[in-house]
Amino acid sequence: MLAAQVIGRADKTHPADLVLRETFRKVRGLSRVLTREVSRAVFAYYRWQGWLDQRRPLTAQLKRAVELAQGYQERPETFSDEKLLARAVPAWVAAEVSYDAGWVRCLQAEPRLWLRARPGQAEELARRLERARACALPDAVLYTGEEDLFRRPEFQRGRCEIQDVASQAVSLVCAPRPGETWWDACAGEGGKTLHLSDLMDNRGLIWATDRAEWRLRRLRARAARARCFNLRTALWDGTERLPTRTRCDGVLVDAPCSGLGTWQRNPHARWTTTAGDVRELAAVQRSLLARAAGALKPGGRLVYAVCTLTHLETEGVVDAVAGLAPGLEPLAFANPFSPDTPPAPRLLLWPQATGGNGMFIAAWRKV
Repeated sequence: MLAAQVIGRADKTHPADLVLRETFRKVRGLSRVLTREVSRAVFAYYRWQGWLDQRRPLTAQLKRAVELAQGYQERPETFSDEKLLARAVPAWVAAEVSYDAGWVRCLQAEPRLWLRARPGQAEELARRLERARACALPDAVLYTGEEDLFRRPEFQRGRCEIQDVASQAVSLVCAPRPGETWWDACAGEGGKTLHLSDLMDNRGLIWATDRAEWRLRRLRARAARARCFNLRTALWDGTERLPTRTRCDGVLVDAPCSGLGTWQRNPHARWTTTAGDVRELAAVQRSLLARAAGALKPGGRLVYAVCTLTHLETEGVVDAVAGLAPGLEPLAFANPFSPDTPPAPRLLLWPQATGGNGMFIAAWRKV
């Protein structure tokens, strides 16, 4: 069974989603229906691992996991909060995250697929796609169909990006203006970079950096498809030597993190992430913020984002910034999902509230 092969190869250094992609590339002739079934079986195994008898054959465990996933989808009320809280996440999480049954119930459901339309085109994009609707944020589109969106002309012509709704909220908090200079310090493959460019009307300048050149290559390819031309890319590994001497109107540090906010989408990570990882990453996050703050011009804005929910990587990092980067004052901003609520300089977005990944955002201004 292909799903069992994937699980047998997956470990901390070989995430299940990466092993899946590699397997699908190597095995020729797989239909889209079969690849979808294999993917769902693999993710169901990790999502329901706490319910499985590890002494049984892996194929039997997979069958049971798929049954549990189907049962939860059809009748979630038959699964008690008590058992979900006890089995859905590792025991160490309770000391790091203040969570309730609402979060755990969200983790056990299949994730939603979000698109980001080009500015002002969400309603048109939703009309073009079957089983799609504009909602939540200005350019966000929720897609519930099963078509391969990468083959759609809307995607190939750069009219939309696949981007989680919580990730879209980060760029809205940045609120870059046309003509400004921004630095996306941990740009990865460029999801937020491209959103910043759209919000800037493709004017001004964005420096996009990452420690991996392969990610920057993908970013440049995505930018070409989206016709975002106000970008420059450079390698930066978080050291004191910044990639540019330019002083910026804004810096976004979308820092590497433990990723607890993505555990609905990436259930394998629940069983490979440790409390030790959280401590190590919090130290990296503090260092990145302290160094990136040096690129701000007076009045410039620093935005910190992590797709995790742990105390150490969220409030803990923010509380340490005053001692690490003098000259910053907290900057209150509106919650993109609830603009009528009072602005605040920190925001924790829970998956059960937004329908997307968990996300923490904080902001400062250089005085």
